Amino acid sequence: MTPNTLRFPLQGAALPLAAVPSAPRFEHHEEPLGIGEDRPRLSWQVATGLPDWVQTAYELELGPDEASLTSYGRTETREQLLQPWPAPPLESRQRVAVRVRVWGNAGDVPSEWSPVAYVEAGLLTASDWQAAMIRPAWDEASDANEPAARLSRTFEVAGPVASARLYASAHGVYVAHINGRRVGRDILTPGWTSYHHRLRYQSYDVTEYLRPGTNVIGLEFADGWWRGNLGFQEKRNTYGNRTAVIAQLEMTDAGGAVSVIGSDASWLAGRGPVLSADLYDGETFDARLVNRGWAETGADTGAGTDTLQPAVVVDGFDPAVLAAPDGPPVRATEELPVKAVLGTPSGKTILDFGQNLVGRVRFTVIGAAGTEVVLRHAEVLEHGELGVRPLRVAKQTDCYILRGDSDGETWEPEFTIHGFRYVEVSGWPGELDPEAFTAVVIHSDLVRTGTFECSDPMLNQLHSNVVWGMRGNFVDVPTDCPQRNERLGWTGDFQIFAATASFLYRIPGFTTSWLKDLAAEQGTDGPPPLVVPEVVAEKPPFPDRPVMAAWGDAAVLVPWVLYQRTGDLEFLRRQLPGMVAWLEAAARAAGPEMQFEHGFQFGDWLDPAAPPDSPGDARTPWQLVAQAYLAYSAAVAGEAAGLLGQDTEAERLRGLSARSRAVFRKRYLHDDGRLLPSTQTAYAVALRFGLLEPAEHPAAGARLAETVETDGYRIATGFVGTPLVCDALSDEGYTTEAYRLLLQTECPSWLYPVTMGATTIWERWDSMLPDGSINAGEMTSFNHYALGAVADWMHRSVAGLAPAEPGYRKLSIRPKPGGGLSWAAARHETPYGEAAVRWELAGREFSLAVTVPAGCTAAVYLPDGGTTGVEVGSGSHSFSCTVPLDAVPSDAVPSDAVPADAVPSATADGAREPVFLP
Repeated sequence: MTPNTLRFPLQGAALPLAAVPSAPRFEHHEEPLGIGEDRPRLSWQVATGLPDWVQTAYELELGPDEASLTSYGRTETREQLLQPWPAPPLESRQRVAVRVRVWGNAGDVPSEWSPVAYVEAGLLTASDWQAAMIRPAWDEASDANEPAARLSRTFEVAGPVASARLYASAHGVYVAHINGRRVGRDILTPGWTSYHHRLRYQSYDVTEYLRPGTNVIGLEFADGWWRGNLGFQEKRNTYGNRTAVIAQLEMTDAGGAVSVIGSDASWLAGRGPVLSADLYDGETFDARLVNRGWAETGADTGAGTDTLQPAVVVDGFDPAVLAAPDGPPVRATEELPVKAVLGTPSGKTILDFGQNLVGRVRFTVIGAAGTEVVLRHAEVLEHGELGVRPLRVAKQTDCYILRGDSDGETWEPEFTIHGFRYVEVSGWPGELDPEAFTAVVIHSDLVRTGTFECSDPMLNQLHSNVVWGMRGNFVDVPTDCPQRNERLGWTGDFQIFAATASFLYRIPGFTTSWLKDLAAEQGTDGPPPLVVPEVVAEKPPFPDRPVMAAWGDAAVLVPWVLYQRTGDLEFLRRQLPGMVAWLEAAARAAGPEMQFEHGFQFGDWLDPAAPPDSPGDARTPWQLVAQAYLAYSAAVAGEAAGLLGQDTEAERLRGLSARSRAVFRKRYLHDDGRLLPSTQTAYAVALRFGLLEPAEHPAAGARLAETVETDGYRIATGFVGTPLVCDALSDEGYTTEAYRLLLQTECPSWLYPVTMGATTIWERWDSMLPDGSINAGEMTSFNHYALGAVADWMHRSVAGLAPAEPGYRKLSIRPKPGGGLSWAAARHETPYGEAAVRWELAGREFSLAVTVPAGCTAAVYLPDGGTTGVEVGSGSHSFSCTVPLDAVPSDAVPSDAVPADAVPSATADGAREPVFLP
């Protein structure tokens, strides 16, 4: 298995002299089989060695296959992204071949045709479903982890099958089998959505799974998010107390005749070898029962048909809730071997995989039947023992009961995942061989689109920690942590990390799904839930849906980031009603004076000064945070409404922003230009959210730098300030201070966890103390991506690669060397193709190499003190300059020895980024 970490299509390839378009993409789908859109928009990239190439026209051909394509004419436009579907709408199950050719500004000669891409619609209407949601008839307690159930039936295939599709979903998590063969590579399907609003189904091409004669189809399913343990309130049965499945197998023979096998009461139910399965607690598997619970495996004997019972149809299930996926499925993406075998002071055996990850362990074992091998998972060791206290009540324990196969037996859990680096093994028969174990990395199968590296190994490790933190927490929804009894889609975490995520991986499809759930849960009146999908709280601390600045602002800022990074206005169009609903709710909470006063909000959550048992007790009051976010988000929503042509709404939202901004200035900005409180977060939000006048920026920037110095160049921000503080410093010319903050190794800092051996981002700045003890707080995670949002600044400012227009139509190349770095580089696959930046600094001599994708331009700003950029077109470009003496970084001066009155590393050039560009 190969990791999905480097998939740049043009990496290392010599660019052709002519324009060569890629195969078209459909909406934001990675695998357009069973899509839910009947008019999918089309996008393509162009590879060419021709400099300054820009598309001037395109032509699309569509048809049922490559041999039967019809032209839809030439369209005069430079647009390559999200172009309208030119043909009649797709019908359910319809499969269409598409290819494109383009014309460019190099002449009126078309390119060669692109490779053909196929798109296939799923079941687009509820009436397409000829299957029922079914479940076993037996009684279940459902107040504890239940065994996985199996539902299956046999059927006959008269002759060769030309094509076959399986459409399936579940209340719970399922895996399908045909003739003893697992269908597909997807894991934990159908995934986690706001189930009562949207229950995703999967579409599989199963043509090769069938055979003439008797066949068997079966689905095995377990609790998952539907009824398993969910959230931090020790809650079960969130969506229902019975698991169930729906499946529809459609087979087409050579003559075009279609036969359908749909789940109904004729299917048979049984229990197999999975004795219990839970996302938090783990899985118990009795291999002695491996072939039980099926009508017929098609692969082995001992089917155990005497244990089977008829299925029953679930009353009241409405197939209209079934929806095709927008993003990629969860899959295994990489495998890691054991790095070390450790013995603990108490005599336990622990496997160290060398990387905190999310997934599970596969192993091969030989032993006597009935032997139980138990694996306990945790992220860290504490004083040499497995550190399980941060898991709270989550057990993260898998148990395998051997069947006694003398040739060995291999097992990997199916219905659970864990967050771990270390695994404690007990019950192993004989001598433990580390080569018998493999860690399987599991997350949403997102395409990697961005990389960063530099001359500082610790910064490279920090960036790696950010990437691994994202991988572990992007498991169908963007979760806060992947190990304890929580793992929820906290809106605030994703809001501050969305820009970083969109650089590292291609997330539009993934985010489309999450935003649909946010909109469904929120409705059109009131704030969105704190977590999406919403886990309804039945007791404090959150019995009602509160107004929570930075968290509720995800309704505005996440779609805005996705629009900026993709150029897709549909993110704004779909979410604008929710933006307005959130802002109106926030304005009501502020009261007639538009001033936040009473109540509780998270505010600058996890300020390092906050006590372990009171993470919201920040130096910056939550009222300031709420006032700033209302002003900023209302301004962003106003821009969104304007882009959508809703001018009246745009003016209303801008007015709301202006009123909140005026209150912020009156309440927190004093006559001498100083903010009170004078915290890093207060200055960062004021500068980055456009709350100050241009003439006020120099003084505010200087005071922010003073505050950072007073704080010892250590982190003094929580969730709100952390993503903003480095930008706020470098925007105002204090790049040296931003680097000193970034490169600090003493706690609290981004690099302190790196010095402690961290391989992911921690939830708290001091999740582990210098003596190896775990933070005493009840809430401590070692894989929590939010504070890794600083990587966005590393991409845009350290390397210098950022969008200047939505979708990267125009790039901003503005590297800001410093921190003793001798070089830095970043690459990002934009919607148009790969953009790359690499700079080197030798003394005062600065050199820069830039790659601009076809169809794009770039504004290049060199660190020579100039205020204007150089405009370049697509292709490869080289630049050099001599940097000002005061901007030359020094490796020789320790970070704690730089004089307090040192000159800032760069002069503010007055060309700050627009407030609305993340």
